[in-house]
Amino acid sequence: MITITKRAADQINESRQEDDTGELALRLAAKVSDDGSYHYGLGFDEVRDGDKQIESEGIQLVVAEESQDLLKGCVLDFVEITSGDKQFIFLNPNDPNYVPPTDGDLAAVPPKHGDG
Repeated sequence: MITITKRAADQINESRQEDDTGELALRLAAKVSDDGSYHYGLGFDEVRDGDKQIESEGIQLVVAEESQDLLKGCVLDFVEITSGDKQFIFLNPNDPNYVPPTDGDLAAVPPKHGDG
């Protein structure tokens, strides 16, 4: 399952309003390069045959069949990388370059069931 943080959902909703994307879902994608590195993409799109549809934090997500296994267990967050530089990040345990968040990054980790 793929989840998004509240911070990411808030930014997605803000972008949706700015871009007037209507009822389009947010498509998440991943591919593995020849060197084994993961590359990610996201954008508003229509649902297509073979897509998996997910809802997280009130956001409709779609993932193409070829990205589903690559994104299993992934969390999409929106964080400040450096002062004034905010970006979406994919926290993906399938990615060999993945580094789990530290205690100071707990906002990036979705709550366990029953934690609110």
